[in-house]
Amino acid sequence: MPSGGSNFTIENARRILDDVFAPWIKDLALRIESITEYTVADAAEPYPAARLRMPFSERLCRDNGVVCGQALMAFADTAMVIALVAANGGYRPMTTVDQTTHFMRPAASCDVLADARAMRLGRTMSFGRVTLSSAADGKPVAMVSSAFAML
Repeated sequence: MPSGGSNFTIENARRILDDVFAPWIKDLALRIESITEYTVADAAEPYPAARLRMPFSERLCRDNGVVCGQALMAFADTAMVIALVAANGGYRPMTTVDQTTHFMRPAASCDVLADARAMRLGRTMSFGRVTLSSAADGKPVAMVSSAFAML
């Protein structure tokens, strides 16, 4: 899979986050921490990845300071879009077709990190995986797989 990640900077990603997403996504106060690449044994080129942080806020919680699943799913979806944009080397319109989330443990009173990886970039469909983890202890909170229609 060709990688646009080397030419796509964290500043580009921040502009996409500010310019493309709905206002309520901006209310999550997401921060892009890195745009990187990772290698796969059989791949000729590295794959793009993005790391984002969702700061803890009581507004995102249900009882007992547990970040709600809806906020986590929106976070994972947004992180995956950023990874796919990095894979394309810039913004390309897309829409979520499918997102499967496996919640593993609660994220309680802590920031949450998203490590999003573009797994396959296609002309009409693209696929990726996101691992959500607690910034407090690094333990996984959820695993997410998703498919996007490239418009």
